[in-house]
Amino acid sequence: MTLGAGRQQRIATLLRERREGVLDHWVAAVLNTVRGRTTQAELRGQLAELYELVVQAMGEEDGTAAGELSAALQELSRTRARQGFSPSETAVSVFGLKDAVLHEIEAGGGTGVVVYREFASFSKDIDDLGLLTFETYARTREQVIADQAEQLLELSTPVVKLWEGIVGVPLVGTLDSARTQVVMESLLQTLVDTGSEHAVIDITGVPAVDTEVAQHLLKTVVAARLMGAECVISGIRPQIAQTIVALGIEFGDIVTKATLADALAYALERSGVRVGAG
Repeated sequence: MTLGAGRQQRIATLLRERREGVLDHWVAAVLNTVRGRTTQAELRGQLAELYELVVQAMGEEDGTAAGELSAALQELSRTRARQGFSPSETAVSVFGLKDAVLHEIEAGGGTGVVVYREFASFSKDIDDLGLLTFETYARTREQVIADQAEQLLELSTPVVKLWEGIVGVPLVGTLDSARTQVVMESLLQTLVDTGSEHAVIDITGVPAVDTEVAQHLLKTVVAARLMGAECVISGIRPQIAQTIVALGIEFGDIVTKATLADALAYALERSGVRVGAG
């Protein structure tokens, strides 16, 4: 993209000769959207850099400055997205330049047909840059949301040390394929790191157990067994027990317990730790 490409000579001249006026108006327009997230000095520095690239891009033929302008706008958009700016607030950082230029045109009495024709061409180029900015913003927000979802998934599936040689996985919420994979990876890594031989998978916080959930649990247990660890599933409430029976789900030789305390007591006993008074 070569901004202007010789079609906007009067606009280019205006940008060079009335730099401070255009920049002041642009900064004022964008400043209303930042709400303290960026200082006025920082904002002016950012927009001044973009301004110089716009001026350079309008006077070149090879597109070098235009490429730098696109890259700078994409970086600004990514930063805005991570800072929590809305799409419209981010767009003002680009579209505000059009209003600033139009303000200077009208303030200087430039109302001829040629001037407005050049401004229309300039406006279209800025719209294209605005579209690029929005696309970058959308991709960045999607990535931010995906990263946050992954972090929440990891936080919702912690593996904790219950005793020497015993780890626990307290599950809360629905257990789907993606979460099962995270649980499995976290559990196996913890078994390796701690050298534990027993694991308690507590499903007290899992609202319902159907065939799919049961299969996910079985996969996790089998994976742990391959690492040489014995698993106990706890939190089998009466309603869940009835559902398991009704669905004909078989846990085979996997030990299940009603409560986490019962499961821990079983694991301690299997570890050779005596449980009881005295």
